[in-house]
Amino acid sequence: MRATGTTGSNARRRRWVALLGVTALAVTAGGALAAPAGAVSTASQNVDFATHCIPPDIAGIPPIDGTTTAIITVDNASPKVGDTVNVTYKVVTPAANNPTALALPADIMTPSGKVALGGAQTGNITVTGPRKNDPVAGNAPFPGFSMTGSFTVTAPGAITLSPGDYNIHTSYILELDTPCTVTNPPAPVSETITATNGGGETNNRAITLGSASGQPGAGVTVTGSDFTPGATVTLAGRSGAAQTADTGTATVDAQGSFSGTLTVNDKTTTGVVAYEGASWSDEKGAGPAAYVVIDDTPVPDGSQKVTTTVRAGTLSMSQAGDAVQLSAVDFGKGGASDGALKTVTVKDFRGGPAGWSLTGKVTDFTGPGTKIDAGKLSWTPACATKAGSPSTCQAGSAGTVGGSGATLASAPGGTLTGGEFTVDAGLSLNVPAFTPPGSYSGVLTLTLT
Repeated sequence: MRATGTTGSNARRRRWVALLGVTALAVTAGGALAAPAGAVSTASQNVDFATHCIPPDIAGIPPIDGTTTAIITVDNASPKVGDTVNVTYKVVTPAANNPTALALPADIMTPSGKVALGGAQTGNITVTGPRKNDPVAGNAPFPGFSMTGSFTVTAPGAITLSPGDYNIHTSYILELDTPCTVTNPPAPVSETITATNGGGETNNRAITLGSASGQPGAGVTVTGSDFTPGATVTLAGRSGAAQTADTGTATVDAQGSFSGTLTVNDKTTTGVVAYEGASWSDEKGAGPAAYVVIDDTPVPDGSQKVTTTVRAGTLSMSQAGDAVQLSAVDFGKGGASDGALKTVTVKDFRGGPAGWSLTGKVTDFTGPGTKIDAGKLSWTPACATKAGSPSTCQAGSAGTVGGSGATLASAPGGTLTGGEFTVDAGLSLNVPAFTPPGSYSGVLTLTLT
């Protein structure tokens, strides 16, 4: 399988193209037809926006007014109300530079930021990134970085996502912050999703954080909406899937909103939640909103602080081949032309809360003088999770692939996700009885987000 790269000013989600070849439709079996190349469709896109960055006071330099290039991507562009959508905010080109003449080593940058929602649903999503970067020369531009977070869909319709303010925290000799704000908010829309009504009772509770990071013992402001008026809400830290000892409370007003402060002491905290009742539940809770504790504990005299770094990787996909030969059928009889998708391997080594989704859609099958409609191709997906993976792979539903597409496999978001997965599918093309003899081929495009 070939990966299609991003070119020009429009960034594209990562896509891989699987080419589906179909055997000759004749009285006798024919040979396989070489499959054509597939086209890559666009969705989210790079956007440029004016940014005002304030270097740390110690740098002794004035604010930086520059341009940030960024892109927003999601794992589900067609969610239902009540679904959780995982969001990735990638700063391709930051507006700020290393504010000092001192070269910075690798893996000392911790980014955080906001994604602005508009349209059918408004608000901000808190996003954070891993402590990961290439070395930065003195006064050189900061490298690009990615941040992830999630939100719950509360309203049907088109929801826009735009890059928001971001902060670059560096932990080297000194703990320094370079906050960058959107000069003329909101920034241009980078991604748009379309939500539909999910049916049944929906939990529309949502929370946002006043900041995405802080030192141990710092308080973070938590605001909530669509909670039960008059209810007492517990604010709590999360470390992975477990709740920490850091808790607080807030009271919901008559409009279903609240604002409270949670003091975060646990250095392993990765997120903050809020919920009604004695313990967390999906039905009466919101979050987790991503949060990073920046550990700047001084090293005692006569001691040495030993630190290691786990590098965050990428979400990637590979496949065992790029051509599938389906079984031949007879003219006058038609019927099922069967085969199997080449095994797809998904590796999620990002280390964060975002899940993933692998979808596919197919073109019409073209041949001599006619075509076989894309809706005639169906699949039966299967997915296996490698032992030790934090996430569990879920196979998509058996049914029609078609031109509008269907889900082949997915893994849900969570406090900590990742792993390695193998995806397969049985394929069946329903060939009409008197389809003219010859070879027919279509292009099955797989998209991993």
